[in-house]
Amino acid sequence: MDLSLTPDQLALADLFGKIFRTESTPARIRAAEPLGWDSRLWDTAVSAGAPTMGVAESVGGGGASTSDLAVVAVEHGRHLASVPLAEVLAATHLLAGLPAGHDLIPDIALGTVLPTVCLRPVTGTLAPLVPAGAVADVVVCFDGSQLMALRRAGARPHQPSPATFGSVPVADLDLRQGWSERRVLAQGAAGAAAFDEAVLLWQLLTAASLVGLQQQSLKMGVDYVKVREAFGVKLGWFQSVQHRLADVSTAGEGAELLMYKAAWAWDTAHDERAGLTTMAFLFAAEAAYETCRASLQLHGGYGFTLEYDIQLYYRRAKAWPLLLGPTRETYRSLARTRYAVAPDSGPDTVVA
Repeated sequence: MDLSLTPDQLALADLFGKIFRTESTPARIRAAEPLGWDSRLWDTAVSAGAPTMGVAESVGGGGASTSDLAVVAVEHGRHLASVPLAEVLAATHLLAGLPAGHDLIPDIALGTVLPTVCLRPVTGTLAPLVPAGAVADVVVCFDGSQLMALRRAGARPHQPSPATFGSVPVADLDLRQGWSERRVLAQGAAGAAAFDEAVLLWQLLTAASLVGLQQQSLKMGVDYVKVREAFGVKLGWFQSVQHRLADVSTAGEGAELLMYKAAWAWDTAHDERAGLTTMAFLFAAEAAYETCRASLQLHGGYGFTLEYDIQLYYRRAKAWPLLLGPTRETYRSLARTRYAVAPDSGPDTVVA
């Protein structure tokens, strides 16, 4: 297994790295808050083919592998791009995989339709805390029996978003009203399988974004302790500072390796794909948060002020994983999948 990036993937990272570095500056990130939506940046990402790059060429996409998508997502996270990349790629993957969704792909490629997927279970007629729900034109949700695509017209954003710690355009969506079109994509087991795969892909691409976020926040911390002085010496001279940065650096490298292994499992249809994906998501979330926390604290009191960029990373490292729900529930789901723990059993009960 060779997880190193290919020349094409390095070129892809360079392309989107330049796009996000130019179009997602700290000033643009702040200007997009509190909604967390930059329409100009989205238009640029559409021009680069981002929304449908993972769709098969036969359906009108770019034919990129899952590993290619992960490379782009790393750059998205590195620069905190104020566009819903993981949500759009996951929803587009789902729509491209079902005949009832194929006719939406051309509009997604043009940027006239921005799709997302509801990651949490539908409660009655409410789709709660849908990522990109405030700006999405098409929302895919599963109510337990039907996998549906709901479409709405009008300009983005479509509705207000509650203020969030990470400035993401999340929204509760009422499934009864405000939709210009409703279509059933699949039903029963087929719908559940397609939905579960979309959620898994979102986990993988969010893990990739968190890897990029972790790498950049580590760089910010290292750069700061190289110039900031205390007691007449640079902060980086102190072993306690060196050891803490070394610990989070090692964790970040592990998260990156696991994330690319999960992407490899997608590309090779490996049996461990689901487990590796959720492990990568959880590990990347923990590594990103711990790195941001260390970097922020090494900035001293400055790190807690809005003027310093590290807080932009810290808030998103905390908020992005929570779009899926409480982290403890994701750990429990992984345990049930990985170790055959019965859903209603005690913490130490394993099914033989």
